Amino acid sequence: MSQGYDSTKSSLKAPVNKKLGAPKQRTLKKTPQNQPYPVPKYKTLLRLLGYLKPYWWALLLTVLGFAINAGTEIWIAKLLQYITNAINNNDQAKQNLFPFIIVLLFFVRGVGSFLGNYYTALVSRNLVYELRVAVFNKLLRLPSSFYLVHPAGTISSKLIFDVEQVTAASTDSLKTVLRDGLTVVALLGFLFYSNWRLTFILFLVLPPILWLIRIASRRYLKLSKGIQQTMGDVSHITNEVITGYQVVKNYGGQAYESKRFDKTSKKNLRQGMKIVVTNSINTPAVQLLMAIAMATVVWLALRPAVIDDISAGEFISYIAAAGLLSKPVRSLTDVNQKLQKGIAAGESIFALLDEQEEEDTGSVAPELSGNIKLDNVGLVYPDSTVALQGFSLDIRAGETIALVGRSGAGKSSLVNLLTRTLIPSSGQITIDGLPIADIKLESLRGQIAMVDQQVVLFNTTVFNNIAYGSLADKSQADVEQAAKDAFAHDFIMNLPNGYESEIGAEGLQLSGGQRQRLSIARALLKNAPILILDEATSALDNESEYYIQQALDNVMKDRTTLVIAHRLTTIESADRIAVMDRGQIVEIGTHDELMQNQGHYAQMYERDFE
Repeated sequence: MSQGYDSTKSSLKAPVNKKLGAPKQRTLKKTPQNQPYPVPKYKTLLRLLGYLKPYWWALLLTVLGFAINAGTEIWIAKLLQYITNAINNNDQAKQNLFPFIIVLLFFVRGVGSFLGNYYTALVSRNLVYELRVAVFNKLLRLPSSFYLVHPAGTISSKLIFDVEQVTAASTDSLKTVLRDGLTVVALLGFLFYSNWRLTFILFLVLPPILWLIRIASRRYLKLSKGIQQTMGDVSHITNEVITGYQVVKNYGGQAYESKRFDKTSKKNLRQGMKIVVTNSINTPAVQLLMAIAMATVVWLALRPAVIDDISAGEFISYIAAAGLLSKPVRSLTDVNQKLQKGIAAGESIFALLDEQEEEDTGSVAPELSGNIKLDNVGLVYPDSTVALQGFSLDIRAGETIALVGRSGAGKSSLVNLLTRTLIPSSGQITIDGLPIADIKLESLRGQIAMVDQQVVLFNTTVFNNIAYGSLADKSQADVEQAAKDAFAHDFIMNLPNGYESEIGAEGLQLSGGQRQRLSIARALLKNAPILILDEATSALDNESEYYIQQALDNVMKDRTTLVIAHRLTTIESADRIAVMDRGQIVEIGTHDELMQNQGHYAQMYERDFE
């Protein structure tokens, strides 16, 4: 069955109620690329940091580790002072202690680095896990309209690529800020303590450095969003080729797909290189400003009036500490790129997490018998396409109704209204006298079994594909009986491991007819009071279709059944046949009655027979 949309429609969007406006659960939020009012960057960053709250203890250990690491930077400078003074004073005892001090210093430094790096990684990987789980669970709760307007590749890119980029903002950047930030603070403190007048010169270059970082930040954010979009396109094209590989091969589409993929990948490459250029200009510019400040400090420090006041060891330690500032300052400059990438990815992730979920207005969970009534139901799409108009039909419990008509007549849209995948723009649908909107979604869908012409199977065993989801507690005997009723048992037993055989992604290791029979077995196992068959035998050979039609005839007894069929010979035995055209019923009756009327159905049947 089509996903709530007929093949002739030009826009895959949710219906609009002209009187009440668009239903809330069908309103799609803007993506970060087209938001009229972008979320402030600091709010995105704060929201990301909010995920770190459960790991406050790990963050404390991270701070402790990097604080120890920063402290060793000061002692490296002090060590040079210690050595210089020991040599000048010819103090052999202190010179003998020098090797032990070096070993101790680097041992302490190693402990600090381990604590900082390990617990940062622990927080980072847990953040990736939690975000991925949150995004995946969100996808399970989103309405069908979301999937109709967002390509699968773009969605999977958020789950895989964007989540990894988010860690750059929350943990990798945090690691750099803590490690190198504490180092800068410690070294500046030491320099101020040694000579505050000279150290003050370093702060004169702070305003231009901040200005450069601000300019670079804006460009990083813009380019990062472009990279995310192109990565979504790359993922989308890849998914299409993998899913439709047979069509690509049969129709010689390799060259076209290769060209399309190359074009998108080059666009992604250009975006990435623009970030490299920005970073390659920004970082040396900041370093140049620091070098100017450092050169000025060293020049002033070499003035006789300054040198006369300090010892040779103090002078060397001051110059060494000033020189040690270069590396952490450069790292803090580079972190801006990662931070902006992470913020852009965070905006993308949170835009999805903020999507409005499928709304369940139901409050009751009755046991349904299958009396369905559609009263003047209309369905209009945002592009003004009319799927259904003034549609009325009473279906008695246990009755089999066949829906026929040309493509785009509204058959699949009608079925999607019954499962509340779509909601009507006007009119009312009731089941057993209850408005369909008052029935809980889980209860409603749990009592409707469907067999689509587009079979969906999963990369797991045959047993798990038949006993899927809420059917997982069914016994082996129940699953085998459903398979036998669907004429699937024999081919299943010929598989290497029988019901425990893996069938591959989307069941592609099976033939089309075999996949269809597994889908039918799944519906039979559900044993629901309402059964919907959308071209359920379309993928079967004539012999299999004959036997499965007999099985379906048996299972349809005492069940309300809606059958969508294009081959009219398969629905001759239906209790009533409703002929649809342009969202309305133009004829309804039994097969014999409609043939006698010599109307639409008779003409369709004759063409089908020919």
